Amino acid sequence: MTSPSARWLCENPQVDTDRRAVAELTASVAAAVSRRAAAVSEDVYAVTRREIPELSDDQTVLALFASSIDSNVSTCLQIMQHQIDLAAVHAPAAALEEARRRAQRGTPLTALLRAYRLGHTVFLDWVFRELARQAHDDARMLTAVTMDLAKIVAGYVDQTSEEIVATYARERENWLRNRSAARAARVRGLLSGQLVDVSATEATLGYRLRQHHLGVVCWTGAETARVDNITRLERAIGHIAAQTAAGAEPVFLPRDESSAWAWLPLGIRDRFDPAACDADAGIHVAFGDVVKGIAGFRLTHQQALAAQAVALAGGSPPRVVSYGEVAPVAMMLGTRDLLRAWVVGTLGGLATDDEHHARLRETLLVFLDTGGSYKTTAERLVLHKNSVQYRIRRAEESLGRPVGDSRHDVELALRASRWLGSSVLQRAAAPELPGRVRPRPDPRFSRRCGRSQGPFEILMRLTFPRAGPLPLTRRRAASAGSTGRPRPGTRPARRCRRR
Repeated sequence: MTSPSARWLCENPQVDTDRRAVAELTASVAAAVSRRAAAVSEDVYAVTRREIPELSDDQTVLALFASSIDSNVSTCLQIMQHQIDLAAVHAPAAALEEARRRAQRGTPLTALLRAYRLGHTVFLDWVFRELARQAHDDARMLTAVTMDLAKIVAGYVDQTSEEIVATYARERENWLRNRSAARAARVRGLLSGQLVDVSATEATLGYRLRQHHLGVVCWTGAETARVDNITRLERAIGHIAAQTAAGAEPVFLPRDESSAWAWLPLGIRDRFDPAACDADAGIHVAFGDVVKGIAGFRLTHQQALAAQAVALAGGSPPRVVSYGEVAPVAMMLGTRDLLRAWVVGTLGGLATDDEHHARLRETLLVFLDTGGSYKTTAERLVLHKNSVQYRIRRAEESLGRPVGDSRHDVELALRASRWLGSSVLQRAAAPELPGRVRPRPDPRFSRRCGRSQGPFEILMRLTFPRAGPLPLTRRRAASAGSTGRPRPGTRPARRCRRR
């Protein structure tokens, strides 16, 4: 059964009471809770630590967190007790400092705001219990004070949260900018080869130097220019690191709006398979070799840069390229003109930049890579064995010599042409217009008749080009005698009719 006072509250939500009495009761409740402020702060601290694991940190930050709670509880109680205008109140210094520390440590802002919401709930629970103890027999007064207390606490939390968010965002931006500058300075020191403080460098980078490293260079193509390219590159590196790294975070260093450097921590692993990594559409990745130690940190980065240079030199960079694939070509890129002259001189006609010779080069490269096995080459290229043999013969014809001659030079030149493409090849000759050059007739075939000529007739035609084909074969001419008449018992030679 509903009590008369409860029924009145439902019908009349606007409570009209003596404002002075409400203020006095509010101050009394606040004063009573203030005497137990330490217990209130401990309760808020315990609940937020239990409900929000992201707030767990080292003792320095946790002590600052506890101080922030004490300051907020004390400030809110003073506002209630002394009727302080919220417009004149600012977030406590301890709360702002905690927000700055959390921003530096990367604690999510959502976790920090949730702590204020939970603290709001726990704090009001203490206040309402004290209010019920002091005004349990006056429903109107209880309702009026409850509404005032809820309004004060909600306004304080809202106003303080805005200051916390602004402080967090400002500090996070400054911290990231300063940390990026500090990380870039540390990386430059490592790459320059100068002596570095290993412990300080590891602390700044958040990365162990005394392990195996994998250098990475990633970039986006010109066709995918977007404002979020760096974010996409960082996400791609994080995805690769999750698949291959030893659980630690990689070092990611943006270079400009479309490229970045990275190092993947492999721990004790000294192997890496680039084929297992698939970059997102529009993103290209170049890998160095897996190398250990501080010197390896520098070396694998140089190798990744060299692999990127090879990929870009070809004009159409692949999605993934590793230094192991292009190492010989990378070392020759310093003198492009000399490299092109050497490739053309080594491959001869096989260096022609057209589709036909490209197939021959690819087949020959696979043939040499498989140790000269026609069968394995056919399996790898999904061709018939006879097709492979035909292509190798045509390749040798273009080379002008057997494949076995200068095999290492040929293989190296083929790899250079494979990765660098048109930049090291010679242009294909322009096709001749039809009917411009009359093909030379085969001397073995007579123009007067459709019969084949023997060796004697070929010799006579080459010696006396105007004499025309002989009407008689050598055998029949001999049988005719010196007069040219056929001997008895022999058939006269049949002359060819002119067509």
